[in-house]
Amino acid sequence: MSGPPIPGAIFAALPMPAFTTGSVGGKERILDCNSAAEQFCSASAVMLRGEPAFDRLAIDAPMDEAVDRARNNRAPIFINDCEVCTGDRPPVLCSVQIAPMNDEAETLLLLITPRDIAGRLGRTSVLKGAAKSAIGMADMLAHEIKNPLAGIAGAAQLLSMGLNAADRELTDLIVAETRRIVKLLDQVEHFGDQRPPERRPVNIHDVLERARRSAEVGFGAHMRITDDYDPSLPEVWADPDQLQQVFLNLLKNASEAQPKGGTIRIHTYFERGLQVSGLDGRRVALPIHVQIIDDGPGLPPAIAENIFEPFVSGRENGTGLGLALVSKIIGAHEGWIEVKSRPGQTVFEVSLPVAPAPTKESR
Repeated sequence: MSGPPIPGAIFAALPMPAFTTGSVGGKERILDCNSAAEQFCSASAVMLRGEPAFDRLAIDAPMDEAVDRARNNRAPIFINDCEVCTGDRPPVLCSVQIAPMNDEAETLLLLITPRDIAGRLGRTSVLKGAAKSAIGMADMLAHEIKNPLAGIAGAAQLLSMGLNAADRELTDLIVAETRRIVKLLDQVEHFGDQRPPERRPVNIHDVLERARRSAEVGFGAHMRITDDYDPSLPEVWADPDQLQQVFLNLLKNASEAQPKGGTIRIHTYFERGLQVSGLDGRRVALPIHVQIIDDGPGLPPAIAENIFEPFVSGRENGTGLGLALVSKIIGAHEGWIEVKSRPGQTVFEVSLPVAPAPTKESR
């Protein structure tokens, strides 16, 4: 069994699960599928070909009627907000499209778009654009403002030598505030660093443990930090120093959300299904997931959707650059990050690619 020829590169590159189906033996059966569909079903194309389509894909919608309408009218059918279950995982809220592949409408194209993945990919594109805009501003701020501030601080220190104690409080305030602004500009300058990550195979748990130890003896000393690691995870393809910066920032964010103490749980797991567009346009699978979970008050609803954008912060006097830097680093690693928050629980989840298998030359 096979469907009509489809441009292979286009079919394979579709970011959502795509199937071709046809009526064989009185049942709608899978003729072919792309790699996203294989990951969605946790099965290879070889295993899926020939299977009854709606036995393998339990869709909470009248699919027999939809298939008949698409064939009889030779027109696409759209079904929004239906649950799709592949048997191995809980149902996923999706949009489903069915369209004839030829004039006779014998073969149909079935597209499944998981709603959560579509939303996350859309947010990723927006965040990349915001990060690029902020990078240009970062270079300007660091260069144009830091030098005059050094002169202001120096002048204030000279003035303080001939002043009484009461007046010195004012010059000390000038010096302290100047140093605070310089520290902010250092963060902006760090955010503007455009050097690509030096990626290599990395044990994600080694990176997490280094970040955890730093947190426990520093900003997170008032927190209880626990772990729930999957010891079978393969190595990720990453720059270990940049990843440590990511997890330090996330742990610091969770710690600062609870100044009186609380619990942070670090959870890792492996799950296929999520793919994003790589830096060169290819599809990149992101099966390694790290969650930083705290039991704090949750993000303010007004900023929850924009928390990774530069200069958006939920804390008084916060710079809003820590999470923007996290987003920038994860984007450079061809990964993605999202947050889910409610009162009593905030979950930052980072998804990363697996390190490629070593070649003969690299062994």
